[in-house]
Amino acid sequence: MKSKVTSLNLDNFTSTTTLATNEINASIQSKESLNDEYNPFEHRIVEHPTSTIGSLIHLLKGALGTGILAMPHAFKNAGLLVGSVATLVIGFLCTYCIRILVSASRDICRKSKVPSLGLAETCGAAFQYGPKSLRKYSGAVKLIVDVALVTTYFMGVCVYIVFIGESIEQLVNHWFPKIQMDTRIYSTITMVPLLLSTQIRQLKYLVPFSLLSNISLLIAFGITLYYIFNETLNTSNVALFESASRFPTFLSTVIFAMEGIGIIMPIENTMKHPEHFLGCFGVLNIAMGTVVAVYAIIGFFGYTKFGEGTEASITLNLPVEESLAQSVKLLVVLAVFLTYNLQAYVALDVIWKRVLSPKVDGKLKSNFVQITMRCSFVVGTVIIAVAVRNLEPIITLVGSVCLSTLGIFLPAVIDTVLHWEELGFLKWRLIKNIFLCLFSLIALVSGSTIAIRSLINS
Repeated sequence: MKSKVTSLNLDNFTSTTTLATNEINASIQSKESLNDEYNPFEHRIVEHPTSTIGSLIHLLKGALGTGILAMPHAFKNAGLLVGSVATLVIGFLCTYCIRILVSASRDICRKSKVPSLGLAETCGAAFQYGPKSLRKYSGAVKLIVDVALVTTYFMGVCVYIVFIGESIEQLVNHWFPKIQMDTRIYSTITMVPLLLSTQIRQLKYLVPFSLLSNISLLIAFGITLYYIFNETLNTSNVALFESASRFPTFLSTVIFAMEGIGIIMPIENTMKHPEHFLGCFGVLNIAMGTVVAVYAIIGFFGYTKFGEGTEASITLNLPVEESLAQSVKLLVVLAVFLTYNLQAYVALDVIWKRVLSPKVDGKLKSNFVQITMRCSFVVGTVIIAVAVRNLEPIITLVGSVCLSTLGIFLPAVIDTVLHWEELGFLKWRLIKNIFLCLFSLIALVSGSTIAIRSLINS
């Protein structure tokens, strides 16, 4: 055990995995000159590749977060029947959009003869290989996507901090009634261990974090189901349909819960066997199928159990005076804490490679800047979490503005631009992507309006 501790040094935290640093040659080759036999998988050099199982664990962790706890509240805003159907539909759309984005990235890799591309590089290159009138926007698109990724995952982990603070406060108030501290103090205390854990920079080394987080969340999920089914469920106190004005909140919450678009390319790019990512029984379908099923179950039965009294997080509905319920809260806090690193990884990777790395020379200086960047990121998320303590509008805002845009609108646009000359019979690809864009814009406008109004009134 001692040897494991002493072997942990700064070298273990250096960022050496190539994720999104490949640049596309500015000259566009004709289709006739492209080498269709180029296989990007054979040319990927990843110093610390992740196994297929590890990639599956990461993808499950990326999609299984605090969103699962918000699903009963989401059903409360849609109704039992509408919520059930809509959850399955949104789950399918999110999975499909991830698939077309990964496929687009692989197509571009084959055309440009580069082994791998990150999300921003894929989007920029799609415009570069698209219609001539759009090629000049390639650099701007790449920059916009990078900024959107950082914003999305920065705000997403702010939700984690708020959730951890609320859960710990509830437990401490029960165990030690004489101690009365504000939620913001607990959120600030969370910063201390996060400052240490976020120094891990390799995706491979985060697999144990994701595995433990998944196990904790599944145990908590099982105990929550016990509380849900410990009495006969009564559907008379729930609505099958809710007011249309509440549906945007449902939509944004479900998109927030399911969407993990930012971690897709890092996971796929660092796989030891990337050919296992897509396919009928590939990593993507297995992970997202599991996520959709779990979310639908907890949403349906959680709302059926607690009805209109369903809180923004179902753990807040569990009886805090019971030890079993307390264990659920602790397990979920642990799971969310361990998920922070994986979610922050995306934003930190972009900031480092896009902004800081080109300006830093030398290993010692590089390590110092990395440590400073990661500490500043954690402090920033805690400051936002302390400033905005209402969990529900934050989830709605991140889901509607950030994840609906990145997870649905962006893949539809990229698919259209990249395949502009081959839109298919009756331009089915264009029609399909217009539908996805409209769906995303509806979630964006309606969800952000409700979220901003709630934040102003809170």
